[in-house]
Amino acid sequence: MDRDEVDRALARLDAEYEAIESSLLALQDHAGRRLLEGAELTGTTLDRWNATEPAITLLWSYFDTYTATLRAARELRSRRRFPSRQDLTELTDILRGESVTVAGGPAGGTTPSITGPAKLSERLTLAELVSRMNELYARSLDMIVTADAVWSALPARIDLLAAELQRTRSLAHSVGVRPGEHPSGDDLESITRELATLRAQVVTDPLAFWRPGLGSSAPGGGRPDTERYDRAARALEEVRREIDAVLTVRQDAEQRLVRLRDVLSRADRTLTEARSARGEVLAKIAASEVPAVGGPPTALQEQLVLAADYRRHAQWHRLSPLLESLEREAENELLRARESLTAVTAPLAVRAELRGRLDAYKAKVARHGMAEDPLLIERYDAARRMLWSAPCDLRVAEQAVLRYQQAAAEVLVPRRTEPSDHTGNPS
Repeated sequence: MDRDEVDRALARLDAEYEAIESSLLALQDHAGRRLLEGAELTGTTLDRWNATEPAITLLWSYFDTYTATLRAARELRSRRRFPSRQDLTELTDILRGESVTVAGGPAGGTTPSITGPAKLSERLTLAELVSRMNELYARSLDMIVTADAVWSALPARIDLLAAELQRTRSLAHSVGVRPGEHPSGDDLESITRELATLRAQVVTDPLAFWRPGLGSSAPGGGRPDTERYDRAARALEEVRREIDAVLTVRQDAEQRLVRLRDVLSRADRTLTEARSARGEVLAKIAASEVPAVGGPPTALQEQLVLAADYRRHAQWHRLSPLLESLEREAENELLRARESLTAVTAPLAVRAELRGRLDAYKAKVARHGMAEDPLLIERYDAARRMLWSAPCDLRVAEQAVLRYQQAAAEVLVPRRTEPSDHTGNPS
């Protein structure tokens, strides 16, 4: 090498030295490396760190050798402004020849082995030494960046999800959703265990949660594996929806229970009215078939008590079908009570209809000026005595009303059919 070639080589090596030193200092200060040094590691991460830590030590040793060699070259070049032939020969040997002696390490730039066989020393060129440092640096940085990326991404997200889980557990407990009593309570316990296990594994073995990028050779190429976290988040979201449904069911259940109590109360009051009316019918109507009135819906009342107990213990999966069944049966019970009241009071309705018919015909007769007809008076009085006496025989009273109707018709029809003169007055 001539003087210019030596100067250019030294300038390039100086620039390279600055870059290597900056990279090594950044690696030394990297947060991921400090975390790895202080963490209790397991699994893949422990194995990789056991290989990376001595690699970083070896990297600094190589850098020290590189620094010393470069310093020696600079000192030799600085002796004379115009180096002698011997100086140029020595500088050529330093800058291009196998002038660097390093302790036994990885052959061919592979990851160093602590337990495997190694050479006692090796002679390398500066270019080979830089290449080996670059490879050691890339491997070490990849491991550190990967672990740091997982630690930066997953534990914080797990903690946020755990906080949300705790809020959901509190809400679930407030509505009675507990382990062993509701499926969602069991799911919450399972998610709690999974998050605790996941966080412990992420903290101690972050590399187990890394997916390398396809075709990427850059350090840290890839992304954190969030599959288990995502699965737990989805499970918690499903539980949250279930809790929301439970809240809705709980609110609706209270309203539905109130409505059920109201319907059954109305059915009970209707049956009470029907029993009272039956006694009145038996006292006032003779020779009439009055149906019996059933008792209160005790079976439904017992089921209503059971439904309230289900609601109190948040057994929503049992309460929902029971409420649906009770609502149908309660409406049917109210309908039966109303039908019973109608059937019981039918004789009174018949009597009322006969009374109304009798009075209507009397008014009609009076409008035609026949109120004083002896036959009509006699038959009206007979029918009225039967309808306003107790007990009333409806069959006999109906015949009496029919006789009065017939007599009134016989009296009124001739008056309607009398001939008239040209002035319109009867002849």
